[in-house]
Amino acid sequence: MITPRFTCSQTYESVVVSVYCPSIRAADVEIHVDANLLSLHVNPYFLRLTFSHSLLEDDASSANYNPTSGYLTITLTKEYKGQEFQDLDLLTRLLAPRKTKSGPMIEVLPSEDNDEDKLDSAVENDWQLPQQLPQDLPSLETSVQKYYGFLNLHSGYFRHVTHTENEVNELGTDVESCPASERRRLRIQHEDDKWDEEYYMADYADDEYIQELLNWVSPQLISNEDIQYTDEEKETMLRLPRKEYLASPLETHNIYLTLITLLFSYAYDSRTTQSDPTPESAWTICSLTPAFSALDPPNITTKDSRAFVLDEVTEILISSYRRVLAFPLYRSFALAEACQKDVARILCKGKRLLIRCLLEMKQILDHHEVYYVYSKIWVDDFCSWVQSHASDETLKELGELMSKAKVVKSSIGWDLEELEAATLEATNREADSDDE
Repeated sequence: MITPRFTCSQTYESVVVSVYCPSIRAADVEIHVDANLLSLHVNPYFLRLTFSHSLLEDDASSANYNPTSGYLTITLTKEYKGQEFQDLDLLTRLLAPRKTKSGPMIEVLPSEDNDEDKLDSAVENDWQLPQQLPQDLPSLETSVQKYYGFLNLHSGYFRHVTHTENEVNELGTDVESCPASERRRLRIQHEDDKWDEEYYMADYADDEYIQELLNWVSPQLISNEDIQYTDEEKETMLRLPRKEYLASPLETHNIYLTLITLLFSYAYDSRTTQSDPTPESAWTICSLTPAFSALDPPNITTKDSRAFVLDEVTEILISSYRRVLAFPLYRSFALAEACQKDVARILCKGKRLLIRCLLEMKQILDHHEVYYVYSKIWVDDFCSWVQSHASDETLKELGELMSKAKVVKSSIGWDLEELEAATLEATNREADSDDE
């Protein structure tokens, strides 16, 4: 079945769904409304939308088909007049399956012995038997295949990595079988190997163009207008994967932290290209994102609370700072700080701007013959997940922490303060020599 193009809008009393389905017979249209679920079927199209509130299929509801334009307009009455339906422009969220409230169906089989009698006997005799929690068994791995990407949902994308010109892959030919701990070790080692003291000192001494980049401000960060998605962005959202992401609270926490690293690389490319992507933009974004180049996203394994803390946000920023100082064309600590502020602003503005940034990143990667793979295993799922599951309150909380976080140069591990002092000393010495 084909999912048609559609748009949604609302009035005080109704929700209006406009569906493009040319060359159909109006008599064959089947529309069904079940609380907040709308189903439309007319061969060869099928559309199922889940709204934030319930709708009614009453006498005020209607469906009109215009054979000239090919648009079917469905008007449904709100259960409560004046109720605001959220996220009608987030098409992927509307297409997501309706969440079920019931848990998994588990059948409890009775044992041969009468467990109830045993329990009564234990209570009667007040047995005080020693109890001990079972020991965790080591995980059993029956395959060398490792999973990666968003929620570790993907595998097999790098089986032929030796036959592609993937310059950002830091795991070599063993990318499909490399465990998470080894990925992190290889990433840090690669950063240390790529670190160039002379390159950093040269950019620190001659920073005229970097100062121009620092003074640039993204138009979408200073705009106060409501975001209206373009037709191209809506088309892209319709092509996103429609999955139900069953993430635990800890996994959700890690998703938000990974989002920081994606936005950081996006902010760097946007600032250095002034929002005009170049042929090198895909390489830049992939090189600066640990989850792409080393398949090594942030991974908090133990946590007592879902709340974010300043220390862990700072730790994530350190990994992004290191990559900005080791890989791209402009390697400046001040430029990394500017990118941090950009990410904080994006998060504080909410998920609509965030979705636009992710869609721009997706477009850059999709048009690259090699790095499109990172769009498939990361960005596509992020675009869908943010629409369906991200919270503006959580994003704002994370953005405020980003604003407060302070990365000190000594935490990078490359003696930045000593190098800057040596650069200033050498520069002053040259100036004095010229004066003489």
